[in-house]
Amino acid sequence: MDVSAALVNSINERSSFNRWLGIEVVEVAAGSVSLKIKWREEFGQYSGHLHAGIIGTMIDTACGFSGLTVTTSKFLASNFSVNFLRPAVGDSFVAEAQVIKRGRLQIFTRCDLYSLNGSEKKLVANGDTILCVLPESDWND
Repeated sequence: MDVSAALVNSINERSSFNRWLGIEVVEVAAGSVSLKIKWREEFGQYSGHLHAGIIGTMIDTACGFSGLTVTTSKFLASNFSVNFLRPAVGDSFVAEAQVIKRGRLQIFTRCDLYSLNGSEKKLVANGDTILCVLPESDWND
């Protein structure tokens, strides 16, 4: 396991919210991350589809983790957007994120979220996140 994969797994395991969701780190490579969750009834909104908040969480988390693979600096999301493309129904869901551009002060990321039903994989949402690299003087604020 390389340093990026070890760091992503360590942060994922330390996050109590990620543990509650059951987020599994599937793959980590330079500039990209794949995460997976299994469907649970409590993840559903009123009509039984995956709740938008969990869709957003998966996209935000995957984008943030992809940023960890390209910098050792600390960063925060400064912008986050999600497009809901179809109702998210499935046995599990996979978020595949990648860094689009690593700038000096910003990291631009993109993520696709898929539903998995047996061998069927459908794109249900996508999103973008801009990560703001923090100067070292702000690390303890």
